[in-house]
Amino acid sequence: MDVVQNLPCLRIDSFAVSYFSPSKKSLILKDTISFSPGLKIPRVSLETQPSACEVSTKQESFTIDYLVESCGLSLEDAIAASQKVQFPSPDRPDSVLTLLRNNGFSETQVSSLVRKRPSLLLADPTSTLLPKFEFFYSIGLSSPDLARIFSKNPTILTRSLERQLVPAYDFLKSIYLSDEKIFTALKRTTWILTDDHSKNLRPNIELLRELGVPRAYLSSLLTHFPEAPLQRHELFSKAVDEVMEMGFDPKKSSFVLAVHSLCGEANKSLWQRCFEVYSKRWGWSNDEILMAFRRHPHCMMLSEKKIMKAMDFFVNKMGLPSTDIVNCPTALFFSLEKRTIPRCRVVNVLVSKGLKEGFRLNSVLPPTEKDFLRRFVTRFEEEVPELMSVYRGKVDPAEV
Repeated sequence: MDVVQNLPCLRIDSFAVSYFSPSKKSLILKDTISFSPGLKIPRVSLETQPSACEVSTKQESFTIDYLVESCGLSLEDAIAASQKVQFPSPDRPDSVLTLLRNNGFSETQVSSLVRKRPSLLLADPTSTLLPKFEFFYSIGLSSPDLARIFSKNPTILTRSLERQLVPAYDFLKSIYLSDEKIFTALKRTTWILTDDHSKNLRPNIELLRELGVPRAYLSSLLTHFPEAPLQRHELFSKAVDEVMEMGFDPKKSSFVLAVHSLCGEANKSLWQRCFEVYSKRWGWSNDEILMAFRRHPHCMMLSEKKIMKAMDFFVNKMGLPSTDIVNCPTALFFSLEKRTIPRCRVVNVLVSKGLKEGFRLNSVLPPTEKDFLRRFVTRFEEEVPELMSVYRGKVDPAEV
């Protein structure tokens, strides 16, 4: 203490901490530190060893420059990432980047992964990362698949292979019918492998099993809509109860579609918006909306724009009663330009020539193209040779 008191002092009111970016050739002000007026700081010999603060600042500067130059991050993203990870040399991050690039990562995917999980640059590429790549390769995923999946959600690379990823895969394998379906779900959400299955997924699946939902429909739900069974168990149970109260049969595929439609705040909000469009814009009663929902639950997950465009065509251009769509809500899902309008052109010609008595959406829109052509085009080739041209949009129906 006496030594410090006897040292000459320097009066400082404030100073700024800055970082010079070699890549940007500019000085970036990072912070300003202010002191009480008149505060005296002891003079320190320039020959003393670097302080911990100076070492940390140099390390941070190196990290920022490395993230910009080697990982393709913007300066802003690099500064943010440097608050989460720092390294004194390029050895470890270089080896991680080499592993990623050798396994098909593009520069954009490398940047995305590092920006989201910069701490992965300090992972051991040989003992920590490579075994996870090898595991996913062993179950059939390709390097482009892994690059897309890992760059989208790098969290999967932070999970333990033995304690999380392999047990999660084994559980899904007991429900799915093939690895391909696991891959499909994984591409939709990597949380299917990273969540703690004991909390939500497992009890949710067990609930559906207890209700008698067939394994094939469990597989379908997990493959195409994995976000639904990953919901908190209390919320998932509530959605299941609502679907049961609406009269859905757990042994039919529509049951799991209805559960998905009512799972999560976003889906429930969308359900309510669809309800208002059908009731206020097109005059459907509550019972009619529920009937359409029972026939195809995802009719309550369409955008207002898609509903309005399809309904306008059927009601205002085709002259069909609005309630006809209640009996065939699948009509709302098909592309107007590629499917609905070409088929309706053909049927209108047949009706106008007395070759068909009426227009039933259920018989016109759902069939495959091969079946539709057989039943509505080639069957009437002798009576109306131009039908195929009408279907292809090459001939105006009014000219036939």
